[in-house]
Parts: sequence; structure tokens; C-alpha cells
Amino acid sequence: MKNTIKMFALVVLLVASLGVSAQQVQKLGHIETEKLIKIMPEMAVAEKTLQAKQDEMVKEMTSLNEQYQKLIADYTANSKTYSDIVRQSKEQEITGLQQRIQNFQEIATNDFDKTKNSLLQPIMDKALNAIKEVSKENGFTYVFDMSSGVLLFTAESAEDILPMVKKKLGLQ
Repeated sequence: MKNTIKMFALVVLLVASLGVSAQQVQKLGHIETEKLIKIMPEMAVAEKTLQAKQDEMVKEMTSLNEQYQKLIADYTANSKTYSDIVRQSKEQEITGLQQRIQNFQEIATNDFDKTKNSLLQPIMDKALNAIKEVSKENGFTYVFDMSSGVLLFTAESAEDILPMVKKKLGLQ
């Protein structure tokens, strides 16, 4: 009988504790990470660096294309006057330049992507860390990124944490 009473008391306590934990309020927040990242000063520096790199690549690609067009024009205009050996040499030169252009495009694209990732990742990490810190400091259970456009509903109790994260990062 005593064991039954103890077991009943234990079950009541467990049910009561589950009820209390289920009733805890969950604090929701949201932020537009794209807005945050755009106003971070590091982003302006990264964009400037990427633009300079892109301009350099475009300049080199333009130069290679001009060389290619000159070779084609010269070959087209003079191919009938070339001997077989000269014609083959010119064709190999054109083919070689085509391959150089293609290799340059691949290398330049890979290099640009690596540079972009190396510049943007620290910015993303800094923003994410600030969001996490603000979320913990203010007791948010969930924080949704509104930039993704996937969120279908935002409750009135959800709070925009962008101002708090901006303050944490020292941004206006």
C-alpha cells in the first residue's frame, strides 16, 4: 500500500513537472540577415576588393579576346597566301590561344569564387555570432531569417532582433 502511494505521488510529480515545462513561453525573433550584412563596414571593403578583382579579370579577358580576333582576321585575310607549314602554324597558334582563353576563364572563375568565399565567410560568421549572442542574452527560443523568404507566418509576439544585433556590432 505504501509503495502504491509512493508510486502515485511520483507519477503526480512527473505529470506536474511536464505540465510546467510545456507551459514555458517560447520567445520568437526574426532578422533579415541580408540587411545586416549589407550595412556591415566589412561588406563594403569586400565588395570593393571583389570589384577590383573582377575588373582585372575582365581586362585580361578583353586583351585575350582582342588577340584572338586579330589572329582570326589575319588568318582569314591571308590564309590563301600561306604555305601549308605557315597555315598549320597559324592554326595551331589560334587553337593554342583558344585553349589559353578557356583555361583563363576556368582559373579566373575558381580564383574569384575562392576570394569571394574567403572575404564573405568571416563577415557571415561575425553576423551569425552576433545573432547568437543577442538571442542568448535576450532569451529567444527561435530566431528566423526573413531574408530566405520561406517564413509563412510571423506572430505578433515575434520580435525583430536586427536593432539589437546592430547595437551589438556597433552599427547605426
